[in-house]
Amino acid sequence: MWQRPVCVGLLALALGYLCLLGPELPHSALRHLSASLLGGLRRARSLEGRMVAAWQAAIVRPARGWARVAVGVNACVDVVLSGVKLLEALGLEPGDGKNHAVLNSRQDLKEAFTHFMEKGAAAERFFSDAEAFHHIAQTASEYPGAQLYVGGNAALIGQKLATNPDLKILLCGPVGPKLHELLDDNVVVPPESMQERDEFHLILEYQAGEEWGQVRAPNANRFIFSHDLSNGALNMLEVFVSSLDEFQPDLVVLSGLHMMEGQSKEMRQRRLMEAVASISDIPTDIPIHLELASMTDQDFMSNIIHQVFPLVNSIGLNEQELLFLTQSASGPHAALASWSGVPDVGVVSDILFWILKEHGKTAERASDLTRVHFHTLAYHILVTVDGYWGNQVAAVAAGARAAGTQACATETIDTSKVFLKAPLEFVTSQIEAPSKISLNPDEPVVHWHREGISFHFTPVLVCKDPVRTVGLGDAISAEGLLYSEVYPQ
Repeated sequence: MWQRPVCVGLLALALGYLCLLGPELPHSALRHLSASLLGGLRRARSLEGRMVAAWQAAIVRPARGWARVAVGVNACVDVVLSGVKLLEALGLEPGDGKNHAVLNSRQDLKEAFTHFMEKGAAAERFFSDAEAFHHIAQTASEYPGAQLYVGGNAALIGQKLATNPDLKILLCGPVGPKLHELLDDNVVVPPESMQERDEFHLILEYQAGEEWGQVRAPNANRFIFSHDLSNGALNMLEVFVSSLDEFQPDLVVLSGLHMMEGQSKEMRQRRLMEAVASISDIPTDIPIHLELASMTDQDFMSNIIHQVFPLVNSIGLNEQELLFLTQSASGPHAALASWSGVPDVGVVSDILFWILKEHGKTAERASDLTRVHFHTLAYHILVTVDGYWGNQVAAVAAGARAAGTQACATETIDTSKVFLKAPLEFVTSQIEAPSKISLNPDEPVVHWHREGISFHFTPVLVCKDPVRTVGLGDAISAEGLLYSEVYPQ
């Protein structure tokens, strides 16, 4: 434990002594020895510490930042507790896992939770039985140690952005009394957005290595479910769009489309068409970011890709959503059933490139999509069409820093509480002739280019014992947007 600090101290003393002797030493010798000693100092610092220092230097505010951000349309109260403890409190026994697109019973809940816990993957599902859900929610909220938080992608992004005193935030969504109490004072909620009762979402967390029966979680994550009709019908979308005239935002952040999966196919398609019409009413000079979330219906995902993507400027998503997206639209690597361990950077890059090349803005295509922010546990990639976005080195670094601080619940990254999980070497594509990249902790943001599209990659310092995983993706996207700059066209 003591060797590294002693080495650092001795190197520093030696360097100081050299400076005193400087006039009596040849300039080239002094320069060579100083460089060697500085290199030794850098190597003596931990790999994680070097990355944090490099991020700090890279994270600079954009020349033109946002002043007013409008966020909608899903909002709720999250009830967070141990998934295993809740299932045990409900009298459920461990068993085999099975994926369910919609949860219709406690048995479905147990099987779906087990399925995703075994993979260590995040997921979100609709619980169809109102009475059964109400009983489960009551058991969860009264369980010792259960915690209540701001929930819903829109509310979480708004809450994260509101920590910046220079920003004014408008939040539209079904806001009940408990949620309103939990929101930051910097968040403005239109009166039309208020409702008498809160919408509750249950967040079942599990830790890395936690066991239930024969299942052992490979990493920490969470399983989310709800019986949420207000968010499921996107009830506040029209209120949100009509509020923009008065609020005059510089940026619009939209989320909650995934909540419509609980609706019938006919209702879902009709509501999506109405959503497309509403989004089309937003002035084209206001950039729109769409935050995706866990989905199961490939047809619905395909409709979002073809109908909504062309209307937004930016999207945010994780590895599960990325794979489901390419499977739904027969994109690259669509035959891949699931990720094995850390998602391959080359495979991820191929899919991200395809999204912007096939569904993004080009001279021939009427699409506004020019940016994708991808985040997975081990690393993040920000991909942009050249000429539309600036400060993306800072943006991707800021998102990675937010992941490390929020998961560990620390103000700054504590290098003793985090570790590097990203590959130290990777290739940039599994389809085209790739570049091979070796990670340098002193320059952790790596940039490469492919046919007019820029990639910015950075590893994440993963929290060893995460305090809270819910809302991590929303915090990452919010921080990435905060440091992003859109170029006037």
